[in-house]
Amino acid sequence: MYELQQICRFMEQWAPPALAEEWDNPGLLVDAGSLVRRVLVTLDITPAVVEEAHRLGCQLVVSHHPVIFKPVRRLQSADAAFLLARYGISALCAHTNLDAAEGGVNDVLAGLLELEDVQPLEGLGRVGDRDSISPAQLAEQVGKLLGAPVLLADAGLPITRVAVVGGSGGEFFEAAARAGAQCLVTGEASHHHGLDALEQGVSVIVAGHFATEWPIVPEMARRLRQAFGELEVLVSGSNRPPFHLAGR
Repeated sequence: MYELQQICRFMEQWAPPALAEEWDNPGLLVDAGSLVRRVLVTLDITPAVVEEAHRLGCQLVVSHHPVIFKPVRRLQSADAAFLLARYGISALCAHTNLDAAEGGVNDVLAGLLELEDVQPLEGLGRVGDRDSISPAQLAEQVGKLLGAPVLLADAGLPITRVAVVGGSGGEFFEAAARAGAQCLVTGEASHHHGLDALEQGVSVIVAGHFATEWPIVPEMARRLRQAFGELEVLVSGSNRPPFHLAGR
């Protein structure tokens, strides 16, 4: 078994809290004080994920999204944070600090897209080069790589430089343009982000918040297994995207 603080220190070395946005709430958000033998890794800590962790005998859940994000004014028995405390399961969350970290969310996403000469984009994101491709071709490639339906705002220009921002990153189209990218790949973007990006000649590929961030989950699991040889690390099977295509 491992001390909880050993795992916290490891995650903080990979994704230092100082990298987090000021509005964020990463860190050890539920401290049950238990020694850790088995960990469940997930993107979101939902009640279903907590029940899964309890059923599997986990002492810790490590997630990307914070289980406590806004000030808590009321707790109910079905809430994820309540269930964690009830079952004596700790929760360790690395959010925007893991977006920005080397080897974090956006480096993994850039790696999946096989971008070269990858560089930081406004702290959180990444931008890199690739062989020339059309927006429609890249959108199809992104959909296949992430296993997700995608939306495309097509600026009609060949793409040789791509910006990536996993999760909600539609506002980064201006940073993408300044970095010389012809395309932004992200999880969420508004109607007006799309219109404004097209005016600047930047295509936008929207592949869903969950799909663009889920690849960090197996990477977290891999790193934890590598760092703690006797720790049993499981990947959540119950964490699902909240949206699906109607009729499917």
